[in-house]
Amino acid sequence: MSTPWFESLGVFDLETTGIDVETSRIVSAHVGVINGLGEVVEQTDWLADPGIEIPFQASAVHGITTERARAEGRAAAEVVAEIVESLRELFARGIPVTIYNAPYDLTLLHREALRYGITPLDGPLPVIDPLVLDKAVDRFRKGKRTLEAAAEFYGVTLTEAHDAGADALAAGRLAQALVRRYPEQLDIDVADLHGLQVGWCADQSGSFQEYMRRVKDPSFTAHGGWPVR
Repeated sequence: MSTPWFESLGVFDLETTGIDVETSRIVSAHVGVINGLGEVVEQTDWLADPGIEIPFQASAVHGITTERARAEGRAAAEVVAEIVESLRELFARGIPVTIYNAPYDLTLLHREALRYGITPLDGPLPVIDPLVLDKAVDRFRKGKRTLEAAAEFYGVTLTEAHDAGADALAAGRLAQALVRRYPEQLDIDVADLHGLQVGWCADQSGSFQEYMRRVKDPSFTAHGGWPVR
C-alpha cells in the first residue's frame, strides 16, 4: 500500500509587493518539506530585491522594506529561478506541495518566471490547497477563511503570520489537520485529490461570483482556475 500523501508534504509560500498576480513581484519565499508529524525535514528561504519599490501597505504586512530588500536581497531573476527549480524537484520526487490559496502564489510565480525568461512550472501536480479543502469539507462555516482564521479553527500554531516560512509551515500542518478530521473525503489518492480540487475551486469561485454579483457588483468576475490561473 502506498504511503499517505500527508506523510511527506512540501510547503510553499510567497511574500510579495502586492495582490495583483500580473504585476506584483516576489519579496521573500519559502520551500520546505515536513514529515507526518509536521516536523521540518527540509527548508530553503529566499529574500529578493524585487527591482521595484515595495509599497508601504505590503511592507506593513510582511515587514520587509524596500531598503532592506535592496541591501540584503538577491537579484530577483536568480531567486525566481531557484524557487521554480526547488518546486520542480519536489514534484519530480512525487512530493505533494501545500500552498494556501495556490492560484495566487503559483500564478504570480508563473508570471515572474516569464518576466525573467525562466521556463515556468508546467502543470504543477500534485498540489494541496487547504483553502479549497476547507471550503469543500465545511462549506457553510461562518467567518473568515484566512490562513490565520483556519489555523486557529483547526488548532494549528501560526507564530508569525505573513512570514513566508511560518505561513508555509502552518499551511502544511493545516492540510494534515484537515485530513485527520475528514479522512473519508481527503485521505485518498493524491492525484485524485488534486483533480477534485480543480472542480471544487471552480464551484467555489462560481458561488462567490454569484454572491458578489447579487449583493455588490453585477459585473464582478471570479477566476476559477486552479492551481494556476
